[in-house]
Amino acid sequence: MNKIIDLRSDTVTKPSEKMRLAMYRAEVGDDVYGDDPTVNRLEELGAELFGKEAALFVTSGTQGNLLALLTHCRRGDEVIVEANSHIFLYEVGGLSALGGIMPRCIPGDNGFLIPESVENSIRSENVHHPITRLICVENTHNLAGGAVITIEQQNALRQVADNYQLKMHLDGARAFNAAVFLGCPVAEVAQPYDSVQVCLSKGLGAPVGSLLVGKKDFIAQARRYRKMVGGGMRQAGVIAAAGIYALENMVERLADDHHNAKLLAEKVANVKGLGLDMRSVDTNIVYCKVDEDYMSAVELCDKLREKGVLANAMGSDRVRFVTHHDVTTEQCQQAAGIINEIMMADR
Repeated sequence: MNKIIDLRSDTVTKPSEKMRLAMYRAEVGDDVYGDDPTVNRLEELGAELFGKEAALFVTSGTQGNLLALLTHCRRGDEVIVEANSHIFLYEVGGLSALGGIMPRCIPGDNGFLIPESVENSIRSENVHHPITRLICVENTHNLAGGAVITIEQQNALRQVADNYQLKMHLDGARAFNAAVFLGCPVAEVAQPYDSVQVCLSKGLGAPVGSLLVGKKDFIAQARRYRKMVGGGMRQAGVIAAAGIYALENMVERLADDHHNAKLLAEKVANVKGLGLDMRSVDTNIVYCKVDEDYMSAVELCDKLREKGVLANAMGSDRVRFVTHHDVTTEQCQQAAGIINEIMMADR
């Protein structure tokens, strides 16, 4: 049987031999005491790359976002989020369950929160209203097909936040994808935000972990919340070493994933029974709409699995393909051919 082509997510990557070697050689200590030199080095590197004062190593992007929300907000506060954001849809309602924080969901334009809509959603001073405390942005935006929010768009939202004395948090799980697409340092993507969460375990290929970055006092409080939710780690340098390797070696190659996603999209864009807008393919995520007269998204994924291609059904009529460093250009071409073959067989 041919090797499985796994396009479900960029979280399925395996650490490379060089990354594993870095993990094996990591110098470790007790991170809760602040004694793990490798974790400390990762946090210093993350803060430097993002142009922030400090960073905190956390177990996941979900945990990083939760800590940011807990730190910025009080119970009963309201947070403005895009209606299809990861924070709202895919983080188990943690902001409400654990933080007592209300999400105010606003439909975006291809994942982008329109400044006028944000401004119109900010609560007025009224004893009946929760206090609007924070604006959350997702860049790149998963459900918008890995869409990139531009620097100009981010700055427009920052202006609204400043006008109303609000904080801004970036769910930058794929912030490096945005930076590579825009051709700028990731610090420029992060600049408008008071805090940023970035995943090391997606396109950068580390096996586990994310970073939360921001001002020193913000990170100090987030560290306390990390301990509260059980995220304090001991000899975590073993996994932090993978994060350091990822930041130093895996960023520029994200352009290869973008190229492969574009290639895959181009080869299936005109397949009968599939709908795909090439303008929506900015980075490493490709969404196809499946014509119900052919089959459902789940049925397509089942047929693909039988032929060695893994993809995710996102609802009844939408399939997601995600490129990453464990999928080659040749495999993306093979996957496109298999997709075409399946759809042609069901005409």
